[in-house]
Amino acid sequence: MVPAHLQIHLIVESYGTHKTPAIKAWLAKHPRFELHFTPTRCSWIKQVERWSGYLAHQMIHRGAHKNVQALEADIRAWAKNWIEDSKPFIWAKIAEEILDSLARLCRRISGAGH
Repeated sequence: MVPAHLQIHLIVESYGTHKTPAIKAWLAKHPRFELHFTPTRCSWIKQVERWSGYLAHQMIHRGAHKNVQALEADIRAWAKNWIEDSKPFIWAKIAEEILDSLARLCRRISGAGH
């Protein structure tokens, strides 16, 4: 249970279920709940996977942990630092660049028994 004095931040898909009158009324009566929406046409799980990849690459793979408790403490410290210095994920490539890269990959692997 979340203590009553804390805000609750919910990450939700940009889908319409939270826009119904009943949900809007409930949220109006419960101002400590704040909704954050994933980008339209972008799966939230991709964002979670990307963040988990950063965690694995930057902290777990490079770390030396003597036991599970040390690993857990390091993960919590890394996540706290990430939150304090957080920046939005920004897609750096346009669709054409991604499609060109995919086409190059398909040319490389075509006929390779895949």
